[in-house]
Amino acid sequence: MRFFAFALTLILLNSVARGADIFVDNVRGDDRNRGNTSSFSEGDNGPIATIAKALRIARKGDHIILTNTGVPYEESITLQGGNNSGWEFAPLTIEGNGAVLDGRAPVPVDGWKHVQGDVYCFAPTYKTYQQLYLDDRPAKRVTVDDISQIDTLKPLEWCLTDGMIFFCSEKDRGPGSYRLTFTARRTGITLYEVRSVKILDLTVQGFQLDGINVHSNCYNVELGGITSRGNGRSGVSVGGASRATLNKSLLGDNGVAQLRGEGFSKTTVIDSTLLENTAPATFRDDAKITIDGQEVGDAPVAETAKALRLLPQQGAPASPLRR
Repeated sequence: MRFFAFALTLILLNSVARGADIFVDNVRGDDRNRGNTSSFSEGDNGPIATIAKALRIARKGDHIILTNTGVPYEESITLQGGNNSGWEFAPLTIEGNGAVLDGRAPVPVDGWKHVQGDVYCFAPTYKTYQQLYLDDRPAKRVTVDDISQIDTLKPLEWCLTDGMIFFCSEKDRGPGSYRLTFTARRTGITLYEVRSVKILDLTVQGFQLDGINVHSNCYNVELGGITSRGNGRSGVSVGGASRATLNKSLLGDNGVAQLRGEGFSKTTVIDSTLLENTAPATFRDDAKITIDGQEVGDAPVAETAKALRLLPQQGAPASPLRR
């Protein structure tokens, strides 16, 4: 009898620990639904529309499953505290299925102001760590020390100076004739005081600060199969006393660093690629970063990346945005 009771308790605990599946579809879902099934024939049990709603109703150890509709999820989401955590043996999981989380917005045509010649300027919401996209790819950025050097911009180049985006169009074309977007949302995914979280198979792009920010007091966080690209500051940032693992992922085209660590954080990178095409592979402020078993030291970042074979190999894509 005691054995039967013990076995029943284990079964019940295991059932609870596995958590529930929450289905999200940003094209056909509805946030009035419960997200219990991916089927649209199940009435209000069908998929919900946003990841933010899924996180609001999630409980410890749940599994949030995104439908890759081919349309980006245009959200900025936060995982915080117990309900957005899991157990070591049953983590809270966001399964991206190759979907894209996108932080961009179109530059309003009437937002451009003529400066001189073929140069125009635009005032973004956030004045630092910006990116300007041309046809869904980061446009060529150049460094301009002050506004007096704006005339050095060449066609299709841009810079960020005095909190303004300056863009040089081609002759006889105004900026409104291009498909230009900027990084309008702050951070793609923010994690704060969570435990045992997995984020898998997801592309995060076009956010003003970081694609993913493991902010503080986060433990047993795994980022697997992540592509984080074209963000204003970094692809992934890990801070505070957080512990995170980046596995089989690709970071590139970010503004300041591909992977950023600060505080007492520890980041373990396994079988991943950190491109140095637009910024150093890593930036470390007291934090510990280990890449394939080797700790990143205080040597120049370019030399460290070369030693760790993180530069693109022959035949590899020059940019993750061109995959």
